[in-house]
Amino acid sequence: MKRTKIIDIFNPGLIGREVCVKGWVRTRRGNKNVQFVALNDGSTIKNIQIVFDMEQFSDEQLKPITTGASIHVEGLLVESMGKGQTCEIQAKTLEIYGTADPETYPLQKKGHTFEFLREKAHLRPRTNTFGAVFRIRHNMAIAIHQFFHEHGFFYFHTPIITASDCEGAGQMFQVTTKNLYDLKKDENGSIIYDDDFFGKQASLTVSGQLEGELAATALGSIYTFGPTFRAENSNTPRHLAEFWMIEPEVAFADLNDLMDLEEEFIKYCIRWALDNCKDDLEFLNNMIDKGLIERLNNVIGTDFVRLPYTEGIRILEEAVAGGHKFEFPVYWGCDLASEHERYLVEEHFRKPVIMTDYPKEIKAFYMKQNDDGKTVQGTDVLFPQIGEIIGGSVREENYDKLMTRIEELNIPMKDMWWYLDTRRFGTVPHAGFGLGFERLLLFVTGMTNIRDVIPFPRTPNNAEF
Repeated sequence: MKRTKIIDIFNPGLIGREVCVKGWVRTRRGNKNVQFVALNDGSTIKNIQIVFDMEQFSDEQLKPITTGASIHVEGLLVESMGKGQTCEIQAKTLEIYGTADPETYPLQKKGHTFEFLREKAHLRPRTNTFGAVFRIRHNMAIAIHQFFHEHGFFYFHTPIITASDCEGAGQMFQVTTKNLYDLKKDENGSIIYDDDFFGKQASLTVSGQLEGELAATALGSIYTFGPTFRAENSNTPRHLAEFWMIEPEVAFADLNDLMDLEEEFIKYCIRWALDNCKDDLEFLNNMIDKGLIERLNNVIGTDFVRLPYTEGIRILEEAVAGGHKFEFPVYWGCDLASEHERYLVEEHFRKPVIMTDYPKEIKAFYMKQNDDGKTVQGTDVLFPQIGEIIGGSVREENYDKLMTRIEELNIPMKDMWWYLDTRRFGTVPHAGFGLGFERLLLFVTGMTNIRDVIPFPRTPNNAEF
């Protein structure tokens, strides 16, 4: 008999039919007359109840059915009189695929801390919480591709191994085939890469943006969606060494076009979650964050505030003057901390904010300079509970202005001639943004630690699994 996934078993049209289900046991309870097994197969947060009539099954047959065991059951799907369920399966046949020793299986039916479950990352997708999170993660990936496809963007694959440092930060993981115990160096002590695989120093990418800009100047509107890497020693609930980034880039776009795209995109993704992940969101709303669904609805139902940095600083300085305490100081030219961003979003405006026109000293070299000579057309989308969720900008399309900025910052551009060529041959106004996928997932799931929205987190001193 063909297997029916549990997500499909609740179809009223199946009542009265023979069905086949396969999955992992959540719980078993009962007495000498009847036993009840809650079965889950990962397709939904919901379990299906299997009823074993003990006149047809022996204690010996059911003894291996403990939490975590995997089984195959065929039986009759009937309406259920039990509380909280519409149907159940009256078992006729049982096959046990794999047992789970109650003494050693770590996910027994009790509350586990997220810290404990991170140590069991190979098993935590079987829990209700992480099953819900990873199904939502899948749906958000689908929403991203769907949004850009509907809006005429092309999915463009940028390299994971690169010789360029997009942000000029230098915090990159190196890629090499060299023997690290016997490195050849020149008279200045610099490593000689002539005999390395690529013949030069290479790293894992921190961003696909620069290559994405090349594509936008040919295809018009593109997006990248892939893994990126930062060798940043940040042990915080908001940082990972390996994470996924969505980076659209649009030719002929100005600052208003960019802000419109950012707002429309993020609302589309959240609406997709509300429409397609109802059961999982309700579970997370009940168990993790009581205000989750209300907050998601609020975001899609409101216009984002568009706030120049200078005005944002004025609001924060007024808050300090009025007695509000911030851990970090506020002044024009400071790089806003998460506490500053959250104050603007959660306390002052009570809605998402797109902050624009930052001081050029605290932003990347490629951002378009304003006429005032002090600020650049950067945009950060600030969200409740998260702080910055999107960082973007209009790009500096003028070759001379871009070169001046590169020289001011002493950025090594010898390997970036190809990037500068886009400003030499048919340059156009263009803009784009970067969204950390896991930051989006934090907001959509209500989880508070970024390590809990990616299956196998990579952080300082942790590369398990």
